[in-house]
Amino acid sequence: MANRLIKGRGIISGVASGPALIGEAIQGNGALNYDTGEIIQIGHSLKGRRLKGKILIIAGARGSTAWSVRLHTTLINGVGPAAMVFPKMDSRTAGAAAAMKIPVVTDLEEDVFKLIRVDDQVRVDGDRGIIEVIGNDQAGKK
Repeated sequence: MANRLIKGRGIISGVASGPALIGEAIQGNGALNYDTGEIIQIGHSLKGRRLKGKILIIAGARGSTAWSVRLHTTLINGVGPAAMVFPKMDSRTAGAAAAMKIPVVTDLEEDVFKLIRVDDQVRVDGDRGIIEVIGNDQAGKK
């Protein structure tokens, strides 16, 4: 199967690859363990998963703009994501993109939630605004 390219707009330059963590918006307070990078938000589809080295693909953020600071703390602690993808940018996700300084792509031309599953291998190219779906050779791993 050929790799699938999803076009968008690069916000923060750089290229990163890894398994996808794809799901609904993450809230600000109490959603992340900042020391481990684990998603601890009650009821979240990614609860128990860890951010480290992953490509975080979420619908957005919930809560205040301090959400970006909380997410940035995981990066400072060495347990943050390798790149992020937001189908649409808002003030919280824009703040996170600026603070994190890891590859970020937004304004996608296709519905990424129909094309990518958790643990699919993806490459985010923030320079070109492209997400490449490489495959799913890590299925089931946390």
